[in-house]
Amino acid sequence: MKSRKRLILPILMVMLLAVTGCTSNQEEKKNSNPKDRQETKSTDTIKYEVTEAKPVKISRIFGVGYPGNDQALYVASNAGLKMFIDGKWFETTTNNHKYMGFQAVESGFISSGHPQKGADLKDPLGLVRSTDKGETLEKLAFYGQANFVFMAAGYSNSNLYLISDQQKNGLSMGVNYSKDNGETWKKSELNGFKSDSLGMIAVHPAYGDTIAMATRSGIYYSNDNGNTMKLISDPVMITALAFAGDLIIFSSVENEQILLKTLNPSSGEQISLNIPFLDYDNPITYITVNPKNPMQIAFSTYKNDLYETVDVGKSWENLLKEGKKESE
Repeated sequence: MKSRKRLILPILMVMLLAVTGCTSNQEEKKNSNPKDRQETKSTDTIKYEVTEAKPVKISRIFGVGYPGNDQALYVASNAGLKMFIDGKWFETTTNNHKYMGFQAVESGFISSGHPQKGADLKDPLGLVRSTDKGETLEKLAFYGQANFVFMAAGYSNSNLYLISDQQKNGLSMGVNYSKDNGETWKKSELNGFKSDSLGMIAVHPAYGDTIAMATRSGIYYSNDNGNTMKLISDPVMITALAFAGDLIIFSSVENEQILLKTLNPSSGEQISLNIPFLDYDNPITYITVNPKNPMQIAFSTYKNDLYETVDVGKSWENLLKEGKKESE
């Protein structure tokens, strides 16, 4: 049996990013300039294309999701986007930015992070959006000012949430939210929140005012942008979560086991899903559900394993093992 200490350390490294390293302020110190809110293409001489990846090698996964304008499962990595569809992996020839806080939305994806070396982009990216698989980026907010590791976006609404580790750039320390894709921001008051940690935020795909947050002491839920919060799960460590319609799919660590469950926020009913065995020191870090097909779910782990199901957990396919998929 693995020791509890070995598991707690990697989980805390993930969870504590929310309060110790969510932003990285560089270069510009002023608020976003409206003239920056335009699409910018990379000046690299390499033509942007999506090509089959043989083999796939990822050393760090920063998010997973199913964008509404594509059929693929996207993986945001330290070396750009990787896309899985019809049993094959694909990647982009350029614009391989380090997408952090990655969020799949109906029109494409929203992310923070750092640009690929040599790209004609400021570092950090702030909040950017792409509707063309990462070929162009629209600057939403904080361009050149901050990087956000813990960021969340509504799939079919304009709500954004982020966690800031300092009061700067028009943000308050803690959770901030925007209802207009980053034009204006307000502080979430977090009334009723009693956990000692801030963690991953998930936004209801249709109702952007409704969020859930993973913490070391359970799942907190809010219908008013995080101004009032309520604990809706057992007080256990939650490492990742996502909405599946009105339900929440989450991963917890209980009795030295890594579990995946669904939770009905209204009734409190929980249902366990079968998943492949995961070592105690390899917790689930990101979960995504395809809004166009709720039976399709994927999750990644601390050691960069990636699994996907198309039948709500009856069977799983191992898409990546420690971030790798060799050519077949």
